Amino acid sequence: MPRPSSKLNVNEIFYSIQGEGKHAGLPAVFVRLAGCGMGCAWCDTKYAQKITARLTPAAILARAGKYPAKAVIITGGEPAEQDILPLIKLFAARGWQVHLETNGARDIDTSLIYCTTASPKKNASAALLDKADVIKLVVERKTTKKEILKYKKYAPKACVYLQPEGSKQENINKCLKLIKQNPWLKLSLQLHKILKIK
Repeated sequence: MPRPSSKLNVNEIFYSIQGEGKHAGLPAVFVRLAGCGMGCAWCDTKYAQKITARLTPAAILARAGKYPAKAVIITGGEPAEQDILPLIKLFAARGWQVHLETNGARDIDTSLIYCTTASPKKNASAALLDKADVIKLVVERKTTKKEILKYKKYAPKACVYLQPEGSKQENINKCLKLIKQNPWLKLSLQLHKILKIK
């Protein structure tokens, strides 16, 4: 049994449903770690830069254990910028289904992760993308078909989703057009925003 003691920078821990991608609708505990060096202009979790607590993996597990679900989604910010392997090992050892959401810039050991979702931005790690279960591509006005097609090599091993930035209609239309032209792609909508829940 792992006994990690190093602390992680945490933004929030809460219980909700997964709103995006392959496991949309899944009840899960979200562990949002603080900080991300990517600095995307359209980021919808800029508040995650703020550290609200520094917790050991054991303390995080204790907080998560207050909820009935046994799925945990480690997200951010960018969780891979911290040493999350002790946290992953601890949850997995206790029988939790571990999900990771990452920008894919750093390669990490995914052997104990049930579902790794990479939303690649700049400088994505090819090694991490090779291991990803889901690749989620945010589509905005400037997104080109060429940018999308470079991820075809990861399908069908990974489910490749297009997600409209900001749920804007022009971005939704662009996603639909690309998906109809390229049926190896799928559509991901942000259910939590549609339902107006956290």
